[in-house]
Amino acid sequence: MLRILGILLVSLTLTATASAQLMDKKALTLDTVKKLAAAAESEAAKNSWRMVIAVVDEGGHLLYLQRADETQAGSVDVAIKKAQSAVMFKRPTKVFEDAVAGGRTAILGLSGAMPIEGGVPIMLDGKLLGAIGASGGTAPQDGQVAKAGVDALPHLLGR
Repeated sequence: MLRILGILLVSLTLTATASAQLMDKKALTLDTVKKLAAAAESEAAKNSWRMVIAVVDEGGHLLYLQRADETQAGSVDVAIKKAQSAVMFKRPTKVFEDAVAGGRTAILGLSGAMPIEGGVPIMLDGKLLGAIGASGGTAPQDGQVAKAGVDALPHLLGR
């Protein structure tokens, strides 16, 4: 009986230790993603810009995509790649665009780096949740639309 109690105690201790070592992870829900995309879409619409808006998770996997009527088909892939680039490097894609414009052409050799504005990471409390990519306008317009979507997150969370 003592041996069984000892095994049970060890088992409970290991379980408690393992639970303490696991991280709490925040993740985007489909409802939240749709609201972020709606905020980005609103920014595009108020400026009469036709855009594709893509939202990816922290691994770069597509969660949501919308394409405004009459937006060029090529912007679908570009918006996704901008979002994926922002996730993989945890920074806006404008950083890469600025680097290339400043003569740092080595950036072009980074696998997955999209050197054009329009991809913005979605961060919460210093943790990466995903990213928004926008395409269809000029690079600054794309960046403005993606940023509008990301900037809606604190409002959605009541912050």
